Amino acid sequence: MILTGSAITEAVTRGDIVVDPFDEARVNPNSYNYRLGPEIYRVRSGHEDGGGPQRERLEPTNGRFLLRKGWFYLGHTLERIGSTRYVTSLIGRSSVGRLGLFVQLSADLGHCGAVHRWTLELLPALDIYVYPGQIIGQVSFWSVTGDVLPYQGWYGQHDHPMPSKLHVDVRDQVEIRGLR
Repeated sequence: MILTGSAITEAVTRGDIVVDPFDEARVNPNSYNYRLGPEIYRVRSGHEDGGGPQRERLEPTNGRFLLRKGWFYLGHTLERIGSTRYVTSLIGRSSVGRLGLFVQLSADLGHCGAVHRWTLELLPALDIYVYPGQIIGQVSFWSVTGDVLPYQGWYGQHDHPMPSKLHVDVRDQVEIRGLR
């Protein structure tokens, strides 16, 4: 079951949900509007040289970032978000999507126990300016059924945009199985 806006506010007050900083004005009927953090990286595949993804940190110009069509970017939430009791689901806002920016295309589901600034996948279909502190997406919180196993993975340990480790994990698995 998804939490309503009033249930989110109550859970934040009780400490069952962390949204830091929290602003009650950004509570929606079934979600909370999160903002874009100050770090954005442009990502290249890195396959040209046999390595993993390469990141290049962007610097804002006049307080904003220009995201170019055809490039992939990693940003992060300004807020630390999470819960040991509820599962998070981060998505982009439809108003941002209608401007041509896709946010959180694949990794929208969080885990119980992960409380941090979430890495955001940013894919512009058009050139678009974004601003640190801009409301860019929304997070919902879901009740869980069964035993809660808190997330202790690598990605939940960071408050900055984190690239994929899949290329490393796949390489290790290939070596373990002797397929190289």
